[in-house]
Amino acid sequence: MASKEAWLTSLVDICDNQTLGFLHRLVGPRLKKDPFKVLPDELCLRVLEYVDDPKTFVRASSVSKRWRELVSDDQAWKTLCEKHEYRRMSTESIGSNFTNITPTSTTQAQWGTFPRSVSPARVKDSMTSIDENSDNIGHLSGTLPPRKAKRPRPKSTHRSHFKHRYMVESAWRKGGRMKAKHITPDQGVVTSLHLTKKYIIVALDNAKIHVFDTQGEHLRTLQGHMMGVWAMVPWEDTLVSGGCDRDVRVWNMATGTSVHTLRGHTSTVRCLKMANSRIAISGSRDTTLRVWDLVSGTCANVLIGHQASVRCLAIHDDMVVSGSYDTTAKIWSITSGQCLRTLQGHFSQIYAIAFDGQKVATGSLDTSVRIWNPYDGNCLAILQGHTSLVGQLQMRNSTLVTGGSDGSVRVWSLNTYTPIHRLAAHDNSVTSLQFDDLRIVSGGSDGRVKIWDLETGTLIRELSQPAEAVWRVAFESERCVVMASRTTRTIMEVWDFTPPAEDDERCGRRATASTAGRIGPPSEVLTGETNVAADQPIPGLDDDNMDGIASKENEVMMDAGIEDEDDNMTQDEQIT
Repeated sequence: MASKEAWLTSLVDICDNQTLGFLHRLVGPRLKKDPFKVLPDELCLRVLEYVDDPKTFVRASSVSKRWRELVSDDQAWKTLCEKHEYRRMSTESIGSNFTNITPTSTTQAQWGTFPRSVSPARVKDSMTSIDENSDNIGHLSGTLPPRKAKRPRPKSTHRSHFKHRYMVESAWRKGGRMKAKHITPDQGVVTSLHLTKKYIIVALDNAKIHVFDTQGEHLRTLQGHMMGVWAMVPWEDTLVSGGCDRDVRVWNMATGTSVHTLRGHTSTVRCLKMANSRIAISGSRDTTLRVWDLVSGTCANVLIGHQASVRCLAIHDDMVVSGSYDTTAKIWSITSGQCLRTLQGHFSQIYAIAFDGQKVATGSLDTSVRIWNPYDGNCLAILQGHTSLVGQLQMRNSTLVTGGSDGSVRVWSLNTYTPIHRLAAHDNSVTSLQFDDLRIVSGGSDGRVKIWDLETGTLIRELSQPAEAVWRVAFESERCVVMASRTTRTIMEVWDFTPPAEDDERCGRRATASTAGRIGPPSEVLTGETNVAADQPIPGLDDDNMDGIASKENEVMMDAGIEDEDDNMTQDEQIT
């Protein structure tokens, strides 16, 4: 062996640079060993379990046929889904305005989020850079069907599930399709907004309630109230509403008919909640709460005890918590109608309340937020930091998010009762606030809608163009609805973050350009429709042959975001 090494050394010594380069190209590949070619599949998949970066995972499929075969294994994608907590979504999961947290909306916790163990910066970088390799993800499923065959979005594999969830999160950060509709002649304040799995419901202070489908197409207008509608709550096809005419009305949204008119309050109905599909509870400026049986259309109980207007309600199981201008909150039993305990401590009116069964949170004009034990009435903590009225509250797991008239949004830990983030969100009052496991969406009277990262507290993006004021915002996993005032008109913007159908991606821009605005809502409700982002498809993860990756990179980058805002403004024209 020593003689062979000496002989080879002598040969190398007499070689010029060109010959050495040839030797390097000849010997180098022979020294490289692909471990995935010699290791059994079980060990290879075990190695892939340590990959938590989607960008790396996608690039691995381009190394060789062997690597592609391994990365295409659904077990590998299942592991990646688990690392990013991309859980399967329940078919019953719906979004809801945070003021309407019902047992149905608690299924939002099943939506996938990024794990706390993965660096947010790393994940954000991966989500941005994966657009350059986005076509690769679709190439991991093996044999492709014919190009023209219509294929529904695959839902049976972890690969397709990860792909869908990843595209949605990417769209929330820098994409999405937006459709804007001008609601006229209904100029006025949007008092309530709800987004369910079937409807978008908008109530205004002109006594009208508009019902849209989840794409923003007008379905019907519910008319019956004589004065402004200030509270409403949906439950499947049922809607309960109340307002200044003191009536509580029950509607069937599928048909638009009024089922019951419930009378008994002697002043404005200011808040409403539903305990289940049969029971609704209303709070009024007449200081009382009323429990309604929606099937029989009768009042089951009257809850008397507050000394001033009842401003807010929250329900969990058989308990309802009410907040009042008399500075107290009261906990009631729905079935018995008894006041179980009174929460005293605020120095001014209570405007917002949240209740998860374990803790009660109240926000007040005295600028403080108080956390209570609902079973003994003790005040567990006083959260201070806001400098004005705290009118927005949402509680989720061990996190509380508050918004105030000082324009700030604050994130609190309910384990330590300390602030996690202090966000200087708006230049004026926070008018709407909602959050899930991943993001916070806030709207303000400064006319802006902002999306924040819940974990880091950083601003992800500003949604849409600034308006004169934002009345309400509601979102769910793949859709967001904004009600705002722009150029003296009330406008509804529906943001869709759902990935387009894969077989329509290549012609997405052409198809939407040709069909946008063809079907308009009834003229008495909507006089204008603007597809502000031209309904461009969200950045796609295609399933074409891998040979076409390089040629499509420019197209993918072009589809990465919405159009220039100045261009969008020129499209804001009335369609008669």
